[in-house]
Amino acid sequence: MQTHDIRKRFLDHFIKAGHLEVPSASLILDDPNLLFVNAGMVPFKPFFLGEQTPPSPRATSVQKCVRTLDIDEVGITTRHNTFFQMAGNFSFGDYFKREAIGFAWSLLTNSVADGGYGIDPQKLWPTVYLDDDEAESIWRDEIGVPAERIQRRGLKDNYWSMGVPGPCGPCSEIFYDRGPEYGVEGGPEADEDRYIEIWNLVFMQNVRGPGGGKEGYEILGPLPKKNIDTGMGIERVACLLQGVDNVYETDLLKPIIDLAAEVTGRSYGAGVHDDDVKFRVIADHTRTAAMLIGDGVLPGNDGRGYVLRRLLRRVVRSARLLAGTGSGPTGADSAMGQFIGKAIDLMAPSYPELAEQREHILTVAEGEENSFGKTLEAGSKLFADAAAATKAASRSTLSGTDAFTLHDTYGFPIDLTLEMASEAGLKVDEAGFTELMNEQKARAKADATARKTGHADAGVYREFLDRGPTLFTGYDELVSEAKVLGLVSDGQRITSAAPGQELTVILDRTPLYAESGGQMADTGTITTGDGVKLSVTDVQRVGKSVWLHKVVVDEGEIAEGDEVLAAVDRSWRHGATQGHSGTHMVHAALRQVLGPGATQAGSLNRPGYLRFDFHSGKALSEAQRREIEEISNTAVEANYTVNTFETGLTEAKAMGALALFGENYGDQVRVVEIGGPFSMELCGGTHVASSAQIGPVTLIGESSVGSGVRRVEAYVGMDSFRYLSKERALLAGLASSLKVPSEEVPGRVEQLVTRLRDAEKQLERIRAEAARAAASGLLDTATTVGDTLLVQGTLAGLDANGLRSVAGDLRGKVADRAAVVALFSQTGEGEETKVPFVIATTDAARAGGLKAGDIVKEIAPLVGGRGGGKPDLAQGSGTEPAGLDAAVRRIRELLA
Repeated sequence: MQTHDIRKRFLDHFIKAGHLEVPSASLILDDPNLLFVNAGMVPFKPFFLGEQTPPSPRATSVQKCVRTLDIDEVGITTRHNTFFQMAGNFSFGDYFKREAIGFAWSLLTNSVADGGYGIDPQKLWPTVYLDDDEAESIWRDEIGVPAERIQRRGLKDNYWSMGVPGPCGPCSEIFYDRGPEYGVEGGPEADEDRYIEIWNLVFMQNVRGPGGGKEGYEILGPLPKKNIDTGMGIERVACLLQGVDNVYETDLLKPIIDLAAEVTGRSYGAGVHDDDVKFRVIADHTRTAAMLIGDGVLPGNDGRGYVLRRLLRRVVRSARLLAGTGSGPTGADSAMGQFIGKAIDLMAPSYPELAEQREHILTVAEGEENSFGKTLEAGSKLFADAAAATKAASRSTLSGTDAFTLHDTYGFPIDLTLEMASEAGLKVDEAGFTELMNEQKARAKADATARKTGHADAGVYREFLDRGPTLFTGYDELVSEAKVLGLVSDGQRITSAAPGQELTVILDRTPLYAESGGQMADTGTITTGDGVKLSVTDVQRVGKSVWLHKVVVDEGEIAEGDEVLAAVDRSWRHGATQGHSGTHMVHAALRQVLGPGATQAGSLNRPGYLRFDFHSGKALSEAQRREIEEISNTAVEANYTVNTFETGLTEAKAMGALALFGENYGDQVRVVEIGGPFSMELCGGTHVASSAQIGPVTLIGESSVGSGVRRVEAYVGMDSFRYLSKERALLAGLASSLKVPSEEVPGRVEQLVTRLRDAEKQLERIRAEAARAAASGLLDTATTVGDTLLVQGTLAGLDANGLRSVAGDLRGKVADRAAVVALFSQTGEGEETKVPFVIATTDAARAGGLKAGDIVKEIAPLVGGRGGGKPDLAQGSGTEPAGLDAAVRRIRELLA
């Protein structure tokens, strides 16, 4: 049975049983505790916590999940995956143990013809919590499972909680017996390799207190309503129904392994464990990367972006190692597009958005592959330096610190370091590396634990979430009558607030826009008829439905229940709408110039200003920038009508409305249309009534913000006019100074720049000649210290390049003896003072133990700087010329 069919059968089974199908949420949710969605119940947490009212008492879903705590373990065993699909059915105060057990059993054991999976009931072993007599009775007496196949287990195995105070309850897990060839008899208690868990039924019936781990907390009492949360591992069931040993051999991963074998020329399952690990890494990480990019993640240096970057780089590295080239170029060094393309083809039947985003996903992944190629080149040089230093110290083992630095700072995986070390005839202190890695993981785990506070913080708003959303009136009016539903200060409900106090105000309705979709929040006021005045400094949302007004009480005393007037700062809103509508104009212009692949990757707009991130692997040319500006301003001049309307998500996409990657949309969406086909996007922001109200659009910058992502910035309206006015004044000033018409300024400036560069080059030649002339006299004043000739002097005005050139010349003239050349310089004045220096050694000096790099490290602190280099040539720079005499004395001490 194919995985897509397993998934569909699960959903059909529970829909038939009265459950509402809930589409998989994005892998990225607004949850302070999670980097990615890592369990099927995560999107339902607000319902289990009582923060929101569920749309139905019964629900079912197949949720995309990513777990990345043990990325380095992927592939080493066949049980660990970073991406997986968790099928679940949920009850919010509706049915409980009996129904949940019955639903699971019937789906697993019903025949394929009847919509089930057709699993032999004799292969299934349930487990229950130690004192859960009710669950055991249901399994034994109602389902008919023999008592000897039902096992009781403790808190660690069969009791569930979110890891923080809140709902919890006993579990009943269902295990499948794979047979004696996989291990010993005796059920899950005896061997969880033979007996593999495929379904977990959580009976959410209690409230837990604070505490750590899976057993270090107290059960406080029963929940007001009993809930059901279950999870069935789609991939694990696929292994069983497809008759394969592990998930890597199922229909959604094995084709990627087969492709990798074709690309690299190596074979999977040929008895080489290290090769098999690399194949599994390629398959697992490729699929996870495709899913993450599809949900809006981009490679970066921290957070989610760093995880994606690690996954993609491990794919590149594994393919290169399989191809037998380590870090060098090979046919496998450009295989990312093939791997990602295959993953998209495999997953698209269940997640069609992947096919829609194919070009974008490939662009991001291939861009990271190219970037990592450059990193490998740089890392290889750093490894070579570390290996040379290790051998020079007569050691045969590269330190754990060096290996960790290569891994953590430069993205060098440990197995690549091991491979290169072996080629260099070295070992690696793997124990030291592992210790440093464990310390890093411990810090990350401690940080994650410390951040588990989101649920407690949200609890103060639970009442407001339950009573329904704030009515946003700001599309139609800037002033609204409203009622104060609640006041919150320092995370606690209060009944009133006095002048000077900062707090959060919840209203039943508001015209003030809450920050979202790249648009900054409105500012404004909240007032009453008897003189109370509050300044609104920020507006945010909780649960995406309740508006939180951050305010300062200016006058009077505000109290819960007051009738108020909420008003938007009109000037702010006017500028904000110009910025947001201008963003849509620039997006439309970018797509006209660069093509449909230039999709949105993020935005920010505030009064008079916008920035827009878009997917592209190349910088804009000057001609493209001018064209984007012209298209935008032509649309402004056309005075297009801006229409907004609500429709179904499917209908909106059919019209061609653009959606932001990674954004979660409901069934009903708001469409903003500017000029018919010119621009049509899903957007909840505020906008101008017609495009002419945006005013002039002026691009002021373009830059890179990540792999495959560029950013443009622009001014609109009066800010655009002011910017152009300053530019015009600057141009007029230059024209006056240069005594040429404005249109001739660029050519005249280019001439001056060329002349200046020529003059600088001539001056540099003169300085170099003067320095060489002065340097020739240094040989006459050279002194012998011990057995070594010291050629030393200060050549004012030379930079580091000049010093290095002169040092090389002088060393060549004394190459027949043990000699050290030590040259210093001084450039700049005041705070800009620099003291560059260079040390060069001859072969005989190095044979006597004098190494340039060692000398530089000794003298650099004396001139307030630092430096380094190789044994034959090293350099550095400081900021304290007063230390030059001390530096020379230290050199003489080292030579003596």
